[in-house]
Amino acid sequence: MRLKVGLLGGGSWGTTVASLVSRNAPITLWARDAETVDGINRDRENRKYLPGIKLSPALRATADLGEAVAGADVLVMGVPSHSFRAVLEEARRHLRPWVPVISLTKGLELASGKRMTELIEEVLPGHPVGVLTGPNLAREIMSGQAAASVLSMADEIVVRALQPVFHSGLFRVYTNTDLLGCELGGVLKNIVAIAVGMGDGLGAGDNTRAGLMTRGLAEITRLGVAIGGRAETFAGLTGMGDLIATCTSPLSRNRHVGVELGKGRPIDAIIADMHMVAEGVKSAPTVMALADRHGIAMPIARDVSDVTQGRRTAMEVFRGLLKSTVGDEAHPG
Repeated sequence: MRLKVGLLGGGSWGTTVASLVSRNAPITLWARDAETVDGINRDRENRKYLPGIKLSPALRATADLGEAVAGADVLVMGVPSHSFRAVLEEARRHLRPWVPVISLTKGLELASGKRMTELIEEVLPGHPVGVLTGPNLAREIMSGQAAASVLSMADEIVVRALQPVFHSGLFRVYTNTDLLGCELGGVLKNIVAIAVGMGDGLGAGDNTRAGLMTRGLAEITRLGVAIGGRAETFAGLTGMGDLIATCTSPLSRNRHVGVELGKGRPIDAIIADMHMVAEGVKSAPTVMALADRHGIAMPIARDVSDVTQGRRTAMEVFRGLLKSTVGDEAHPG
């Protein structure tokens, strides 16, 4: 029996995943924007988020959330972190019991500091939860370039059963049972990407970029392990792999924010010019609250949080972005 999939969210990544999954299973994508729905159904294109990219002819879109959810054997959440809870609560009225719910969102809830899978467990108790995450830039994947991702769930039997739903041609999907580690890696790398972007915007070189990425990965790993993730997860696709892609690609939204901050633009103006959400901006203060709660030193993340919150400028913090390299590399300081 082919599993039926419902996917909530019509952004670039949600649309990309829906198009990939449509090769393996019947899928209905829900989007709020009626124009996006019409464009997908009529022209096989999401002009707002993936202009010029042809989508799978098997993909169907709807503006009726209940239609996408009611018949789903798997529910995929591709909405931004700030609206994740509200959409879950709306979906709850239509979702059948025990249907797995997979998050695509790399962010934290601002008010509670919770990961998206924690929100799923809170709003939809009894449903298996997971994340699809990794170094996945939507436009590259839709252009036919090879990419690798990770489907992570705590239950190894369930995650292996769902793996074929997402694995598609050059889009290779691996499995991992370290749900917390995989999810946190996707959240935390966005903040490091903003730091790298700030350096690029200020004219820093490759040595600076390498230093920031390496020390940033050390910060990510420290916090992730303290919360309960496995250290080896952060050396894999959902940690180092996602970090490399997000810190170096001109397609990266979070790196773009950092570049513009490095050029001296105010954060509000940068965000106002963007169609898509840069989750690192929203997550930075929440991540710092987590780090403080667990007693973890994260100097790079703290500087990024200060800049995105308007307390300091990129120029003011830049000389301190690598301060943790002074002393023993194996220990924070």
